[in-house]
Order: sequence, then structure tokens, then C-alpha cells
Amino acid sequence: MDLLKSLNISAFGLKAQGSRMRVISENLANADSEAPGPGIDPYRRKLVTFRNHLDRQLNANVVGIQRVTYDKTDFEMKYDPAHPGADADGYIRMPNVKPLIELMDMREAQRTYEANLNVIEASRSMLLRTIELLRT
Repeated sequence: MDLLKSLNISAFGLKAQGSRMRVISENLANADSEAPGPGIDPYRRKLVTFRNHLDRQLNANVVGIQRVTYDKTDFEMKYDPAHPGADADGYIRMPNVKPLIELMDMREAQRTYEANLNVIEASRSMLLRTIELLRT
């Protein structure tokens, strides 16, 4: 039964990391977007917060997404007086997304996702071997 529990716990991890990768992908896709007009905020970076909670059916702690929040850091300012979104000083606000940080976060999420896949594969393999031993 513990092997089945490990499969389910890893499935929760896969779901959480998959959600994290979707948010990171959205951040990367909007990294070069600009404010559409003066006084209008551009895309704001999103952050994923995880939480542990007790799954009563499994009787185990599992990971999940607690919430997706917005990064409160300041927007970058870019000088482009010809842009329609420029303020009176000629600056436009750019998203607070740093692609290098997003790529590092994506790599970490990918590795965690792969680790959960490896646990599922190992559990599956042990279950199959147990079934084969019981057949003989």
C-alpha cells in the first residue's frame, strides 16, 4: 500500500510543478511586453507559493499550490519618447520580469518534475515486480 501512496504523493508534486511551469512560461512570454499607455502598468511578474496539506484519503502530507501572487518589485523604466505609452518625461514602464531568473526557476521546476516522475517510475516498477513474485 505504501507504493500506491508514493505514486499519489508524486502525482500531487507533478501537478504542483506543472502549475509552476505554466506561471513561469507566462512570465517569460510577457517579459518584453510594454505598458499600453501612460499611467498603465505593464505585465507584472507572477510568483507561485506552495503549501503542504494533509490529504485525509492518503493519510499523508502532499504539496499543492497555495496561491499565485504578483511580484511587488518596481517596474523597469525605458527611455523611448516616441512610444505611445511614454510618460511626460519620455519613459515607458517595462515588466519586472528578468528572463534569466525565470529560466533558472524553470530549470528548478523541471528537475523537481523529473524527480517526481522518477519516483513514479520506481514505484511502478516495484509494484510490477511484486506482482510477478506473487504469480510464481
